[in-house]
Amino acid sequence: MKRVLFICTGNICRSPTAEGVARAMIDAAGADVEVDSAGIQGLHAGEAPDPRSQRAAKRRGYELGKLRARKLVAADFELFDLLVAMDRGHLAHMKRICPQGHAAKLHLFRDFIAEGIGLDVPDPYYGGEAGFEHVLDLCEDGVTAMLAAIKAGKL
Repeated sequence: MKRVLFICTGNICRSPTAEGVARAMIDAAGADVEVDSAGIQGLHAGEAPDPRSQRAAKRRGYELGKLRARKLVAADFELFDLLVAMDRGHLAHMKRICPQGHAAKLHLFRDFIAEGIGLDVPDPYYGGEAGFEHVLDLCEDGVTAMLAAIKAGKL
């Protein structure tokens, strides 16, 4: 079983959206993958995802309401096989705090999508509803590509 952790800033928009999309796709495919999400900051620890993220996800059949924000902790680098940053700032932070021997587990989310290599999943928090829809589009594409790579033994 592969264990994947999605990471964003506060774990209330991008990373829980990726987690919710991944959970649904894993269930549909019967894949042997476990997912979770976290934030590099703990400001929203214990909170549900942003209501706008939840509404956008629900419109596409994804349920985020039971997820709760948490902060990335040192044990995550041991526990997870893949730690997936939603943007380059998160990835840089993860590289700074990553224990020795675990750097190969760190990935940028959009690197799974051929046309997205090196690009961020934009933070929708300060924008309108369209930003949350765009994040969902990217999460669907990225999770699909990531799961295909896992199934093919590339990750």
